[in-house]
Amino acid sequence: MILYNVLARLLDYPAPELRSHLEEIRDVVAKELEISGEEREVIGEFVAHLEQTELMDLEREYVQTFDMVPEHSLHLTHHLFGDDRGRGPALVDLGEHYKGMGLEAREGELPDYLPLILEYVSTLEEIEAQIFLADAAKVLTVIAANLEKAQSRYAPLLRLVEHRGQRLRMAS
Repeated sequence: MILYNVLARLLDYPAPELRSHLEEIRDVVAKELEISGEEREVIGEFVAHLEQTELMDLEREYVQTFDMVPEHSLHLTHHLFGDDRGRGPALVDLGEHYKGMGLEAREGELPDYLPLILEYVSTLEEIEAQIFLADAAKVLTVIAANLEKAQSRYAPLLRLVEHRGQRLRMAS
């Protein structure tokens, strides 16, 4: 589903090419029937922030938010295992799962990086994506709460991902 791909782009490091695709993101989000009004609004506000902010400031904000504060890390297994030995096998298993599905992690990127996970779930049917995200719901809730506490602009995007994963539990 396109929503996951859009969120993957918005939650990734703000590379210069992202700015050249913001209008395209707006158009896709406006036309996609599977995206709710709330989701459109959150994405629209975030895209407006990206449009109005200098790239260097966006890069600084991203690094200060995700790289300097471990509680905000977008590497999901960090929140489950920290630096414990159990993290390594979890990363290997996730990487093998991706390979089995025909997806390769970007060079230098761990397979538990949320934008990479969102790229993966964008290739799945919605119910499969919800099942996959439901497994990460507790971690997503913690990260979103930490970002809200810090008044981060990224918090609403994390809540969108979290809510997609929770839909399955609510429907059960």
